[in-house]
Amino acid sequence: MSPTAKRCYSAIVDGLAGAGRRIALASIAVSAALAALKIIVGIRANSTAVVSDGFESASDVLSSSIVLIGLVVAARPPDADHPYGHGRFEILSALFVGAILFATGVLICYHSAQRAIDASHTPQFFAVWPLLISIGCKSILWALKRAYGRRLRSEALLADSSNDAVDVLSAVVALTGLSITLFDPKRFVAFDHIGGFGVGIVVIILGVRIMRDTVLQLMDTMPDEAMLDQIRGVALQVPGALGIEKCQARKTGMKYHVDLHLEVDPNLTVQASHDIATQVRIAIKESLDWVADVLVHVEPYGLDAAQTERLLR
Repeated sequence: MSPTAKRCYSAIVDGLAGAGRRIALASIAVSAALAALKIIVGIRANSTAVVSDGFESASDVLSSSIVLIGLVVAARPPDADHPYGHGRFEILSALFVGAILFATGVLICYHSAQRAIDASHTPQFFAVWPLLISIGCKSILWALKRAYGRRLRSEALLADSSNDAVDVLSAVVALTGLSITLFDPKRFVAFDHIGGFGVGIVVIILGVRIMRDTVLQLMDTMPDEAMLDQIRGVALQVPGALGIEKCQARKTGMKYHVDLHLEVDPNLTVQASHDIATQVRIAIKESLDWVADVLVHVEPYGLDAAQTERLLR
């Protein structure tokens, strides 16, 4: 790739990912503030559910930091050692987020189970406020990350948005357990600890789901059929493109690399076939902003496998 092309590539990717990076930075600041608020208030109010949710918010600081690093590295242009770019690092960062969530959920469950065995201290009412604040803040962050994650097709940002959605759910679970205990502390004192355990379970489930989804991406799982149909549709609109034998795509970060077997008139010259393939490549990249590049293989149209074999000899 020429220096000019590299500069153009960097400008495009930086422009797309800039908003994502700013959201990740905001998320780090908000999560840190919420974690400190919930842990301090939870300890003073003697609420296991609030402290557990605070530790979950603390893990968000680490996960959002990893997402930020992934977005920065993914924005680097292709080079000699990485001809497909550095986008896979963005997918790897989503995998790390899932692993962190899983480990955090296990620790929360363990801590809550220990406290539930000796459920003798009643939480105070003011423990409710940090949970309500968390629900409001995390709902806003979830909506922003989801919107930009879909727009950028960023696995890391979408994973972090799912994390925020679970933060809202975990805060609701914690609030429910705390509220039951506050309603009748003598009868339901253990429900605050049960709420903390429920937070851990929710976090574990999310971590497993994110790890599963990112592993599928790293294994070059094909996109859904509707996306492949879009590629075929654009290719067949190019004059001289008579058919599509194969259409494959793999995700390398926020975009896809496509392998296309294009069928053309077998009587055309090599130059003419090459020109059609070039126009197909350009048309797909210009029409579908989620495609990074297209490798077009030219095949003879209307010939069966035996005829094709003879032609290639």
